[in-house]
Amino acid sequence: MDESPLRVAVIIGSVREGRVGDAVGKWFTAQAENRDDLVTEVLDLVDFDLPAGLPEPPAADMKRFARLVDEAEAFVVVTPEYNRSFPASLKQAIDCAYDEWRAKPVGFVSYGYRSQGLHAVEQLRTIFTELHTVTMRDTVAFNLLDGTFARDGTPFDTDGEEQAVTTLLDELVWWGLALREARATRPYVC
Repeated sequence: MDESPLRVAVIIGSVREGRVGDAVGKWFTAQAENRDDLVTEVLDLVDFDLPAGLPEPPAADMKRFARLVDEAEAFVVVTPEYNRSFPASLKQAIDCAYDEWRAKPVGFVSYGYRSQGLHAVEQLRTIFTELHTVTMRDTVAFNLLDGTFARDGTPFDTDGEEQAVTTLLDELVWWGLALREARATRPYVC
């Protein structure tokens, strides 16, 4: 059995100017890096030049994103809620891969006003189910109205969310290791 740390890609889904997603993603990644049972790699969509359409053949950054998804064993998607949904940039990135997502766990860190981004998470669960992933029940969620993050993205008070991070990562690691073993034993077929 492979006992190496789980390779987790933290995907920052917002590319808007003035976003707090990068700060939320950095805060979450710092929490995750305190663990010995996983290693993280941040995939900030700002760093990818993904085309508005899906050209054939795929553009270079589409291939790079799909390769990084393939190399990861688990995912944490950091998403805002825009108009009760998630950003188009995130959907575009998700669609750059298909088979690469299969039989891997996905967790969510969301933020927004009042609903804490949970409407975005519920829509993402549907999409990731179609991609044959396992989504984690528990999430980490921030209400931007409570002042957890300043306008510049600096965290103020995230103490209440540290237990939520632990719970999410415990679930993600359990599923990630179980699915790693399952993929090694029996290729996933749908």
